[in-house]
Amino acid sequence: MSMTLRRLTRAATAGLVAAAALTAAAHSAEAADTLGSAAAGQGRYFGTAVAANHLGEADYTATLDREFSSVTPENEMKWDATEPSRGTFTFGSADRIVDHAQSQGKDVRGHTLVWHSQLPSWVGSLGASDLRTAMNAHINGLMGHYKGEIHSWDVVNEAFQDGGSGARRSSPFQDKLGNGFIEEAFRTAHAADPAAKLCYNDYNTDGVNAKSNAVYDMVEDFKSRGVPIDCVGFQSHFNSNSPVPSDYRQNLQRFADLGVDVQITELDVEGSGSAQAADYTKVVEACLAVSRCTGMTVWGVTDKYSWRSGGTPLLFDGNYQEKPAHDAVLSALGGSGDPGDPGDPGDGTLSCTATYTRTADWSSGYNGQVTITAGDEPISSWTATVTLPAQQSVSSLWNGTPTRSGNVMTVRPSWNGTLAAGASTSFGFTVAKNGSDAAPAVGTCAAS
Repeated sequence: MSMTLRRLTRAATAGLVAAAALTAAAHSAEAADTLGSAAAGQGRYFGTAVAANHLGEADYTATLDREFSSVTPENEMKWDATEPSRGTFTFGSADRIVDHAQSQGKDVRGHTLVWHSQLPSWVGSLGASDLRTAMNAHINGLMGHYKGEIHSWDVVNEAFQDGGSGARRSSPFQDKLGNGFIEEAFRTAHAADPAAKLCYNDYNTDGVNAKSNAVYDMVEDFKSRGVPIDCVGFQSHFNSNSPVPSDYRQNLQRFADLGVDVQITELDVEGSGSAQAADYTKVVEACLAVSRCTGMTVWGVTDKYSWRSGGTPLLFDGNYQEKPAHDAVLSALGGSGDPGDPGDPGDGTLSCTATYTRTADWSSGYNGQVTITAGDEPISSWTATVTLPAQQSVSSLWNGTPTRSGNVMTVRPSWNGTLAAGASTSFGFTVAKNGSDAAPAVGTCAAS
């Protein structure tokens, strides 16, 4: 099967697998011990920005796979990365992120189709007619490659100026194509993938101000004329000079009242300790208070790779340790954070985690591996569930004893149940695809 056909086949079922996993998490108190599972219990996603060049780092991928239910490529889908020369598309790094996300049953946000920054030099040198053709071709080329695989696209990014004017930002698109370029981009994007959610995304629009008012007026106009816009993204980069505004929730709500979803798309909060935790809590509580706030994405997994690393703005520190802000977010989402989190060292509670990796792949099947890792106390046994897409079937399993009920396989250790604190073991299985390349959903690990 070609790469394109394989990707299209997987896309048809990946969303169903992820939805089933989220639904299961929403009905299981035990599952709400990670950011993604706790958010799912509130009917929302909790995602992170991902850089392809960090996927080879074990701690990075383990934290990503365990905690988050959605991913956004940090730079890999931007114009300079995907079409560095006109008409020649390069998808390798973006494909790596999408493939990894789908192997873990996670949704993907596409970022971004039309933006004034990170443009290859050839774009700015085009005349108006050529630029319009190139913009539409870029949207069609990028969205066509990932059709059916992207939950939401940031169609146009940061098109308005800062300050009190509410004016459009100067860019090749604005200067040569005029105000209509945003509407044209959305109409082209809708034709390219009618199933994808189409978002406008910007920063410094988190409270009611001239810039957010200008975006609001544009969205109101688009909705009144049937321009296909589905969501508005609020980047929500905060620090002491730009704190969470007091009217943050009210601002999200007024956009939602226009009939669009709202998403927190690039969240980070500079600082540390209780102050940082309190600001993160404000953001989460605001999203939960607005029914059309469908999810939140933090802009990175760990402080050490943040674009604002000096401000330590994320939920995991440079050693991948949970910060107070992580516990505050988990608690605000209704998850089992401190105190009493089974993962806390020394509390005497037995726990384990289960992470999935596809270790081999061919046209008709694949090998999967689930790694079981003990928590902060030794364990003598473990249990994990693997839910396969309906079409798939397991032909063999090793290092575990399975019990099957429909497409759900419950696996217990065959000899490898006893693990020291922090130690790992694994079991593996061979799957016949039977026309579906979607990833299985791995449930919460139970320890005894």
